[in-house]
Parts: sequence; C-alpha cells; structure tokens
Amino acid sequence: MSTKESLQSSPPRKPLTSAAERALAEAAARRAEIDRKNTERPKEVGGPKGPEPTRYGDWEHKGLASDF
Repeated sequence: MSTKESLQSSPPRKPLTSAAERALAEAAARRAEIDRKNTERPKEVGGPKGPEPTRYGDWEHKGLASDF
C-alpha cells in the first residue's frame, strides 16, 4: 500500500473547535510575518551560506556552537 493510498483510506477527522481554528490561524499569521521579514531583509554580501547562524541565540559555524 502506498503512502497516497493510506492517506486516502484514513478515517474522517473530527471537526476542529473554534479555539483550535483560531490557534491555527494565529500560527499561520506568525509564519507569514516571519517569511515577510525574511524577504524584506537586504541580501548579505560575503556572509554565511544557509540559515541564519544566530537563529537559536548561539553562533554556529561548521557544526560548532558557541554562546555569546
């Protein structure tokens, strides 16, 4: 059985509560705001490739992390 077939044969889900729908909408809005801020940021010249190395409050370089 493929993954697509197993997804199609899953039982129907219960309807979401209004609180759950509100939480999902708030999370989507937060993700959209983060994406918008990332696209507005000027392109860095000569900076590190990949995700922002300070995204967790630590500096990461070649797999090594240090607090600052």
